[in-house]
Amino acid sequence: MRVDSMTKSYMVKGVLLTLLLLSVSGRAIAVREDSQQLSQVLGEGRDEADELARDADGAESLIRNQVRWETHAAVLDRVKKHVNNMARIVDKLTETRASSSDLQEQAVNRILLLVKELAFNTTAAISYLNQNKSRPITELYTEYLQDNAETTHQLLSTISSLFEYEKSMTIAKLKNKLELS
Repeated sequence: MRVDSMTKSYMVKGVLLTLLLLSVSGRAIAVREDSQQLSQVLGEGRDEADELARDADGAESLIRNQVRWETHAAVLDRVKKHVNNMARIVDKLTETRASSSDLQEQAVNRILLLVKELAFNTTAAISYLNQNKSRPITELYTEYLQDNAETTHQLLSTISSLFEYEKSMTIAKLKNKLELS
């Protein structure tokens, strides 16, 4: 129940973020073409962020259950792999930034910050777990996992909103081409 309301909240925030970015950079969007390669990488990022969000939620749920530290380690290892994959995707996004619109560039910068935060929290949680194997559920550890779950939903919302925007812009461009024909 809590996850559903959190997901709706993040989706609303993502839409609001997209609208804000559109209002700030509307004129710049018309000047520079959106990068098709960036749109493709965003699709990959959306899929990876979705898997990351599920595993981060799973890691957070472990703090409410009596499970062994090895279970925590296994889930955190999956989260770490997703964060590493997101870092590679961010590298691809960064490479295409020069040919992207201002809106895309701003979104890539936001995504980069979120992935850095995820990397920090995941590393800190793993380090903490390695030092406290007998009882990993403390306030600090719990905070790392909760922050990761929240940040992954922000990441997913940002990527999904930009991806949906890209799709709508593509449809608008096709419509204009058809009208000109």
